[in-house]
Amino acid sequence: MKNINVALVRLLQFVIFVVFTFVVLVYFSALLILPLDFAVLFMKLLGVLGINEMISAAMGVALAGLLGWLVYKTPGLGVLLISIGMDMVTAGKERVKDFDKIVETVKSA
Repeated sequence: MKNINVALVRLLQFVIFVVFTFVVLVYFSALLILPLDFAVLFMKLLGVLGINEMISAAMGVALAGLLGWLVYKTPGLGVLLISIGMDMVTAGKERVKDFDKIVETVKSA
């Protein structure tokens, strides 16, 4: 019975690891994809207004770059966005390590 409990705790530990890994990957991917999405949506908007695709692409990429530069120049915003992601990494690592204590308790019982 002890081995079944240890296996169950290890399985739950793996599930928590996978969930936190997925959340962190989604967060950092969103930070990378949002400017690209903004550029594409702006290009589609200009396309509806009848502006040529090449011109709207240049304007959309330039505007997305401008917004990225504004985020970079805003004091503390870039650091805050990265530190939020790193806090998620740290929290996930701590939660996964908490399962080791439970495994030791189950093994000793």
